[in-house]
Amino acid sequence: MTKVDALRALHRRRSPGDPLVLPGPWDAASARLFVEAGFPALATPSAGVAASLGHEDGQTPADEMFAAVARIVRAVDVPVSADIEGGYAIAPKELVERLLETGAVGCNLEDSEGGVLKDPRRHAEWLAEVRHAAADRLFVNARIDAFIRARRDADPKQAAEQAIERAALYVAAGADCVYPIGAPVDVLPLLRSGIQGPINVHGTVTGGPSPAELGELGATRITFGPGLQRAATQALRGIAAGLTAS
Repeated sequence: MTKVDALRALHRRRSPGDPLVLPGPWDAASARLFVEAGFPALATPSAGVAASLGHEDGQTPADEMFAAVARIVRAVDVPVSADIEGGYAIAPKELVERLLETGAVGCNLEDSEGGVLKDPRRHAEWLAEVRHAAADRLFVNARIDAFIRARRDADPKQAAEQAIERAALYVAAGADCVYPIGAPVDVLPLLRSGIQGPINVHGTVTGGPSPAELGELGATRITFGPGLQRAATQALRGIAAGLTAS
């Protein structure tokens, strides 16, 4: 079985309380640690990788991001999906080829730019081009930013309806999974009832619902964004403070 086939298989026929948990490595060392802990696949976070490279989130040059993903892939023997943000304005065919050159077998692609949601139909057309270029070589996770780009006073149910509409377009365009990032826990059942196919939900490192609880609410898979990298940084900060104090 190829790695992309293995990644697809991990998303199928999951019981409600057993979602696929994909930790997010930011470098080769953290990737090896997660594999040693028994995780069957990994999903890099763009913000975590950016921090490891000394960049702000969203400011990593494409060449540096692809190089970082390649180092992570080389360090482990499990499938790796890469967060490549909005695609860095690279044409779909070249984007796919550059990603495949890293050894990654999946990607996370955002549907907003500069803090603004993209036109969903145009984005769906772009996703379809990515799918055509990739054929079955990549597992495509289409991020939906309806919740994180909504006004603070917006009704979460309206954002959920918008997310469901976008999800339908993206799935029809060939997305293997959709990721309504920032969705409140109480709307997850609504999303589950309205979205066809796997749903990626953002998990938390400390506090909040457990992966099993998120699975019961509708999550097929759980990722953590830069949460693990930030938790590791916080732990290292404590160690450094202790060394200074001594």
